[in-house]
Amino acid sequence: MGCDGGTIPKRHELVKGPKKVEKVDKNAELVARWSYCALSQEKLCRPIVACELGRVYNKDAVIEYLLDKSAERPNSEVVAHIRGIKDVKELNLTDNPAWEGDRSNSKGDRYEDLHCAKFICPVVGIEMNGKQKFCYLQTCGCVFSDRALREVKTEICHKCGDPFQDSDIIILNGSEDEVVKLKSRMEEKRAKSKSHKKSKAKTNGAASAITGDPNENGSSSETTTAEMKLVKGEGDGSSGECFLFAVKTNHCSVQPLSRVTCIHWGSGSC
Repeated sequence: MGCDGGTIPKRHELVKGPKKVEKVDKNAELVARWSYCALSQEKLCRPIVACELGRVYNKDAVIEYLLDKSAERPNSEVVAHIRGIKDVKELNLTDNPAWEGDRSNSKGDRYEDLHCAKFICPVVGIEMNGKQKFCYLQTCGCVFSDRALREVKTEICHKCGDPFQDSDIIILNGSEDEVVKLKSRMEEKRAKSKSHKKSKAKTNGAASAITGDPNENGSSSETTTAEMKLVKGEGDGSSGECFLFAVKTNHCSVQPLSRVTCIHWGSGSC
């Protein structure tokens, strides 16, 4: 068959069949999503933040991205929706007392449970390893399991006591369908905020037009308030003419405004 050394080829060496689809190890995927930053792919360490789509990042990685968005990063598409540091919330996580740290298996002579998470739910004690759904509150950043929020229904945070609504609950590392719902909610919220700012600017502009404010946009004037002083004018002394001057403290200049008569100066009169 043309093989050197008298070898006989096998069928799979001559006939190429369809390639087998490589299956992703679900356990490894869970460990990667819940133990590593979605942007830098480094291990999660405090301070940890989450975006409105439920992705988890190291705060320093997000800050580096915001400072230099032009730099090429392998996972920059996952943070394309983050406009500023206000678009992420720092998470208030609860430590797992059973977690021994990364140095527990440094020798490699013992079994290491990859699903032993660093953080747990403070209400029911479930480990945050991806096997159970976890959520965080946008109002305070506290993290709970979805089971705790369903079983213990309340309108205040279980950990810090801050009030919240159902719209403030964000699922962490959700499925594709959940991410699509969170994205539509985020876009709707941003559109409402933008329209509210526009209506507020129009209201301030109308109010400034009525009051005669020179600043049409309703913003506060950068100049300081002028300090008004009366300064006696220089005349021949017979008429005792007086002038009203305005001294602007920020420019240290004197400008005559109007001529005023019959203003008493000391014991004499104009």
